[in-house]
This record gives sequence, structure tokens and C-alpha cells, in this order.
Amino acid sequence: MSYSISTTDSLTTAIQLLSLDAQRSLQGVPLEMLRGCKVLVTGASGFVGSHLLTGLLQIQQELKGDLSICATVRQQVPPWLASMGSKGLVAFYRGDLAQADFISSLPGADVIIHAATYGQPKLFATTPDTTLKLNTLTTFALLDRLSPGGKFLFLSSSEVYGGLTDLPFEETQIGTTNTTHPRACYIEGKRCGEAICNAYRSKGTDAKAVRLCHAYGPGTRSGDQRALNSFIEMALKEGGITLLDAGLARRSYGYISDAGAMFWRILLTGKDVVYNVGGDYRTTIAELAQRIGKIMNVPVTMPRDDANSLPGAPNEVRVSIAKFENEFGKLSPTNPEVGLQQTVAWHEAINNIDLGTSE
Repeated sequence: MSYSISTTDSLTTAIQLLSLDAQRSLQGVPLEMLRGCKVLVTGASGFVGSHLLTGLLQIQQELKGDLSICATVRQQVPPWLASMGSKGLVAFYRGDLAQADFISSLPGADVIIHAATYGQPKLFATTPDTTLKLNTLTTFALLDRLSPGGKFLFLSSSEVYGGLTDLPFEETQIGTTNTTHPRACYIEGKRCGEAICNAYRSKGTDAKAVRLCHAYGPGTRSGDQRALNSFIEMALKEGGITLLDAGLARRSYGYISDAGAMFWRILLTGKDVVYNVGGDYRTTIAELAQRIGKIMNVPVTMPRDDANSLPGAPNEVRVSIAKFENEFGKLSPTNPEVGLQQTVAWHEAINNIDLGTSE
């Protein structure tokens, strides 16, 4: 797979990158199932939310407008999404989903995708109460706004496997971390969010949770502090990449369009309540930094020890997607070199146009 960007205009480039990824993620998805539906996406200006919202707009076009879209944002709508709202294609609601009054102002919907649950360790670690609310109380409230017979998708995380070492992790497993763990607000919030989905499912609601494992690609905002994005921003702004630690931790990454392709299938026709979503690009953080440095032609510097590692960060994360593949078949993954190049192109574009911070 390769992309061709036809213009040097930053905003147009950003929109093209999002649109191309969304188009790829929708290939083979039964879009007719969404005809006549009202869809609500929370966290629409975040990384995953931006991708899914762009996909919904393409579905709306495919269905000749027979799809209503509502989206929530916590901060200002970024320029690449604002142009969509200005055309009347999506209704944006701006507010704090941790507040009951804001949730009660939202319309009911036939399909709800709850992606406003924080994904950056430094962000959720400094706002533990809000992180817990978004994944628990907000999940309850959104499920109660779902139309009878509707579909609900909760964005969970591979963080629920914290403490396990028998890789790759499967959906039948769960982590061993304590409630006093440095990342407990996120881990326990996700576990509880999944349990809420399962509770509603037992009453007949088509609710599902996806345990996402380290996705990357276009859609983030400036200031995103996850390792891959921070490396690219550092290279752009400082002319080099400096790691906090020796970068020995191992991660498995999946490109956003590959994750999106899995999301849509699980949402629309998935048979179970919990699914892993992940990719097969396995790397250490140090190797990732070196690869980005090579693409961007900048030096990479790293310390010899892990003294400055984020507290509670796992040494290795990798999930099994055998359950998904057994149900839906294997999908063709994006080549990491292509994925990283598109991610760099995204950051180069938004570096000129985005004044906000990541959701």
C-alpha cells in the first residue's frame, strides 16, 4: 500500500491522510447496516475518534446522506474536522463527558461509539478521577441513551493485561495489578467499563468492548505524549530525538486503518462482548526511535538506564487477535515503513495548523 498526497497545503494534506486511512478501513465492511441510523461518537477530536468520525462521513456519503452523525469534543474542534461540521454533515457537541449535565444534553442514538476515555499515560495519570468517571459513569450514561436494538462500542485497552507475562495475551485472560498501581485509574476504569458492557449485554443490549493495543497513524493532535508521536514532534521541533530511558520496553503496534477495519466489523457484526485489537509491528522503544530518526534524518540520543521510565509502564505488551481472525478472517496489515511515513507526514502537516492539545 502507498499513498500519494497531491498538494502541499497543510490542512488539505491532513484531511487527505485521514480520508485515505478511513477509506481503507471501510473496505469490505457492511455499510448498509448503518442506513437510516443516528450515530454518536464521543472523543471525536482524539486519535481514534478522528479516524472513526472520518469513516462515518465517508459512510454518510456512500449512503447518500441517509446517516445522521453527532460527535462530542472536549476542546475546540480541530480544523481538519471543523470543515466537516461547517458543511452540516455532523453536529458537534462541546463539553465535559465526566459531567452528567453535558451527557444529558446529548441526543439518543442508534449507534454509540465511546472513544473519549483517555489514552495517554501522562494524561490519565494526572487526572485519575476524571479517567475513572469517563470509563465508568459516562459509560453507564451513554448506554442509557442508546436506542432499543442499538449497537454500542466501548474503547478499552490492552492495559487490562497489566502484570501478565505469558504473551500474547488473549481475551480470556485479565491482569494482576493492584488498585494501588500507578496506572490503576486507567486499568480499573477499563475493566469496569467492560463489565458494564457485559451487564447491559446480559439484558439484550448489543454492547461490545475492544482492547486496543498501541495504534499509531494520522489523527493525533499536537502535544500527544505517547512515545511514537512524541519522537516525531521532538524531531520536528528540536532536530533530534532524546529518549527518557534506554528504550528496552517492547511494544506491538498496529496502524490506525488496520485497527479501524477491526473496529467496524466488531461493532456491526461481532458475536462476543470483548475483542483484542492489535498489530504485528513488534519493536523496542529504542528501535522505534531509531527508525523514526532514520525516516526524518535526525540523530537519536538515549541514556544507558531506565531511571526515568514512566511508573508502572509494562516491559512488553502484545495481544493475540486469533479470536477476531477466527470470526472475520485475516486482514492485510499496513507495512510499518508506510505507516510511519504517513504518521510523520501527518505531524508535519499539523505542525503548521494545530494550536490545540490532544484529547
